[in-house]
Amino acid sequence: QVQVVESGGGLVQPGGSLRLSCAASGNIVSIWKMGWYRQTAGNQRELVATVHSSGATTYADSVTGRFTISRDNAKNAAYLQMDSVQPTDTAVYYCYVGLWELTGPNRQTNRDYWGQGTQVTVSG
Repeated sequence: QVQVVESGGGLVQPGGSLRLSCAASGNIVSIWKMGWYRQTAGNQRELVATVHSSGATTYADSVTGRFTISRDNAKNAAYLQMDSVQPTDTAVYYCYVGLWELTGPNRQTNRDYWGQGTQVTVSG
């Protein structure tokens, strides 16, 4: 099994900054992609940013130039630096991890895992 734990959410004023952290642990062979998605009530979960094991990143248009995703492969961790936040950034943010999991002797399985979500509220 694999556990994904997020931290760093909270209340921030418009124009402020916040940093989200995500760490994966368990029977991990390798992680090929990590990312952040967000969801508001009544809406589908949407992509915020992803980072591949190669270091390649993708961003939603709405956060490009304001948010930065980074990754620490040694710690199986990813971070989302959120700058110049806006009220429209208010959402529950979920960490996504795509990985190869050790599921048996000499057996690896490609699986996706999600964190429990962390609330980010931009208001003030």
